[in-house]
Amino acid sequence: MNIFFDVDYTIISMDGRLRPHTDDVFRDLVNLGHYVYIWSGVGKRDKEVEKLGLKQYVSGVFVKPIIEFEIGLERFAVTPRPDFVIDDHKEIVEFFGGVHMMPYYFKDSDDIGMLNLYKAIIEYVEFGFSNHPGFKAISKFT
Repeated sequence: MNIFFDVDYTIISMDGRLRPHTDDVFRDLVNLGHYVYIWSGVGKRDKEVEKLGLKQYVSGVFVKPIIEFEIGLERFAVTPRPDFVIDDHKEIVEFFGGVHMMPYYFKDSDDIGMLNLYKAIIEYVEFGFSNHPGFKAISKFT
């Protein structure tokens, strides 16, 4: 799958710290044959990807459409199309399908959001759905 992760408050906190277990989850997803992409509504975040040590896992970095999602894919040349989206904003997850994550604002070494997300992705791949409370099925528009 082409798995697209938002940046701010999804994988990094307000002060730029990486959410716990993010690098492990990215590594494991890539090792399973998935492609990890980064996108952000505030622009391309190549520098953050490199600074956080995630570059080796990331297949591409894009600007994320924050309105008119389908049109935005073309406008921002987002290819390939997302198969699964992880974001702290429900609207984009509801459109593309994936998991809505609780925002990660501050450093919290006890946060297990990424571990729960990984389980949700594995469930989705195996069963076509997930019991994760933030899981949203793929939209009929995709």
